[in-house]
Amino acid sequence: MADDDFTIKLTRDQALVLSDWLYHRMGTEEFDSLVNQDRAVWSPLHQIAGTLETSLVEVFMPDYAGRLDAARDRLLNSLGDVGLPIDEA
Repeated sequence: MADDDFTIKLTRDQALVLSDWLYHRMGTEEFDSLVNQDRAVWSPLHQIAGTLETSLVEVFMPDYAGRLDAARDRLLNSLGDVGLPIDEA
């Protein structure tokens, strides 16, 4: 049972934003310190980051920044009040 694959489905917007976020966070002292509290988490993080990086052709497009911004905007619009500080919700 431990070798069974597990599938997570993301929208393209979710994948693009998550890929960019992981790219900018992994390797930072704050992020690495947090993950190192449970080093086993590195395994799925590397798998997810690698899969996203090799699956998203958008990261190689000249208008990547614009596509990323548009994806972020669409995701933020779909969230409603989720993640907002209590005094802004």
